[in-house]
Amino acid sequence: MGILVDSQDGGENGTQGSWMFFTRRKKVDSANESSSKGQLAKELTVPQLMAIGVGATIGAGVYVLVGTVAREHSGPSLVISFLVAGFAAALSAFCYAELASRCPSAGSAYHYSYLCVGEGVAWLIGWALILEYTISGSAVARGITPNLAALVGGAENLPVFLSRHHIPGLDIVVDPCAAIVTFIITALLCFGIKESAMVQSVVTSVNVCALMFVILAGGYLGFKSGWAGYKLPTGYFPFGVDGMLAGSATVFFAYIGFDAVASTAEEVKNPQRDLPLGIGGSLFLCCGLYMMVSVVIVGLVPYYAIDPDTPISSAFADHGMQWAAYIINVGAFTALCASLMGGILPQPRILMAMARDGLLPPLFSDINKHTQVPVKSTIATGLVAAVLAFAMEVSELAGMVSVGTLLAFTAVAISVLILRYIPPEDSPLPGSLQEPIISVDSSGEHIRLVVKEDVSADFISKYLSAGNYLHDGNRRKVVGWVIALTCLGIFVLTYAASDLVLPSSIRFTLCGVGVTLLLFGLVFLTCIDQDDARHNFGNSTGFTCPLVPLLPITCVLINSYLLINLESGTWVRVSIWLAIGLLVYVFYGRTHSMLKDAVYVPAAQVDDAYHASTSCLA
Repeated sequence: MGILVDSQDGGENGTQGSWMFFTRRKKVDSANESSSKGQLAKELTVPQLMAIGVGATIGAGVYVLVGTVAREHSGPSLVISFLVAGFAAALSAFCYAELASRCPSAGSAYHYSYLCVGEGVAWLIGWALILEYTISGSAVARGITPNLAALVGGAENLPVFLSRHHIPGLDIVVDPCAAIVTFIITALLCFGIKESAMVQSVVTSVNVCALMFVILAGGYLGFKSGWAGYKLPTGYFPFGVDGMLAGSATVFFAYIGFDAVASTAEEVKNPQRDLPLGIGGSLFLCCGLYMMVSVVIVGLVPYYAIDPDTPISSAFADHGMQWAAYIINVGAFTALCASLMGGILPQPRILMAMARDGLLPPLFSDINKHTQVPVKSTIATGLVAAVLAFAMEVSELAGMVSVGTLLAFTAVAISVLILRYIPPEDSPLPGSLQEPIISVDSSGEHIRLVVKEDVSADFISKYLSAGNYLHDGNRRKVVGWVIALTCLGIFVLTYAASDLVLPSSIRFTLCGVGVTLLLFGLVFLTCIDQDDARHNFGNSTGFTCPLVPLLPITCVLINSYLLINLESGTWVRVSIWLAIGLLVYVFYGRTHSMLKDAVYVPAAQVDDAYHASTSCLA
């Protein structure tokens, strides 16, 4: 069987324009190029996924966060703050669950953006996630030494090789313990995903047991003492509903670990069933633990008397249980170890996915034949995290983690809208399959693949073209335009509502414009039917996100609001990192992309091309 590529534009590839590369999208089943390099081991089940998700989500911050948020924002309504934040995080979790079950490949938000939005956006998301996991892992490792010191009775009791040391000439405080623990976890991750998941399950179980002790013992003390924290004249909302919502915005970032589950999609035995259960189960368990711990702590001690540094152990000490601090310190230490493992685990898989697509050097895509994990990417990730944890205090950079997470959440929600209403109709045909092979099939005719014109720029030049009436000819154009205007309206609304410097007349005008665009998009998308082609996009037998378009649009709204309200210094640092990433993409990723020479043909014909190529080689 032979293949001839018949282009409607005279054989010229529409992707060769000056900016077309930014919007080229890869095939849903994109493992063809990487299959020869080996695949990740499919070992993970629902309990292991939940252990990864809970371990990555519940860090030692919960042992401090309840005190800070209760004192400054929520008061006794802290439990409601955690509930609202958990609901907001669930919106993103629903979007992740559908895309993870439809397209179970490594890369999480980077992979989904590459399929639905385009290569440029996918690169920025992947580059932001690299920053997120690097800084979060280093920050977590840096917090291990103080908690380890608390377990042995103080920093002076730590061995010299584990203690922090100040270097006068460089004016830095080095942390050998953080680097050592990072190296140990990196080595463990290189042994295999099954072994890593088993250790993660054990460490996470210890942390959960410590939190259950806090809940049960604290509940006993509360019933014994009469829950003094709730008997206040200020009521449950001392800072008002606004304070409770401000607390929700703060604790929202305590839920952002579940995307680590999506990054392991390629290693799950039954991704269509297990990934949604793993994502949803870990989020539900974390929310339940957060809320129950909150109920206990703000009930034992009045919110204004809670110690902001050690809220849980101080609450028990006030009731004569000083010895409980040891159990709480064990929980905090294991929470940090589990969180560090959950922070390092996803990054090698994102690097691997980007290298498979040609956007990073092929070194990162190598999979060890024995352990079936990306060992080189894991070692590189652990080495960078260990160096940063050893030599830098990265806690002041923690806000940059939030940017990467929120950008990923936003991209995933938009991808769900695109998948449902304007799923890609065309798929890329790699350059290796485009050379004409002079041969005939059984009927004596050549096979010709018709190349779509300018299809790599679907989302901008095709989908976002203006249309006056909604009919079969321009339906996708109009819907694409509506989705874009809806996102624009969300940005205008959140910016105007957050920028108090603007004159009130301008703020109200911008808010009106934003609300109008948002409501128009929501009503329009609700009233029209979703595209039937969505059933052919990936595996449609798995989880389906409910309440589309309301749920993903709400998700974009919440994430945009949180993004705009981050500190300006955080945005400056992130902008520098993204600018560096853009240069790397322009000078390397763009020219080495697997889609560099690809042409786009109807999706139904791409598999025929692969089969024909296989037949010819045989």
